[in-house]
Amino acid sequence: MALAAARRANVRLPPDVNRILYVRNLPFEISTEEMYDIFGKFGAIRQIRLGSAANTKGTAFVVYEDIFDAKNACEHLSGFNVCNRYLVVLYYQPHKAYRKMNKDLKKEEIELLKTKYGIDLEKDK
Repeated sequence: MALAAARRANVRLPPDVNRILYVRNLPFEISTEEMYDIFGKFGAIRQIRLGSAANTKGTAFVVYEDIFDAKNACEHLSGFNVCNRYLVVLYYQPHKAYRKMNKDLKKEEIELLKTKYGIDLEKDK
């Protein structure tokens, strides 16, 4: 076990690798227990969140305790067949999620801030 830990200490991981996996194309009826059975084989899991809303069904976030366990799971479970569906397993990338934020919400937030601080860009021209 100490040898494995020593090897891990010398390994450099790509910047997009992290402990959080984003899983798509899950069967809608899959349970959290089944997810723990599938993903738990690769290491200790801190949390699994299954999508329950209409637009998030069939997706999940799996948070591992160790980044190397997450990397191993991503490599082995991407393309894994579950109930005739092939899993898409990706590393969660928060900067991409933020980028997809609704532009209308951003504009609305900017307008609220301009009103709050009394900024009128039309007047300054």
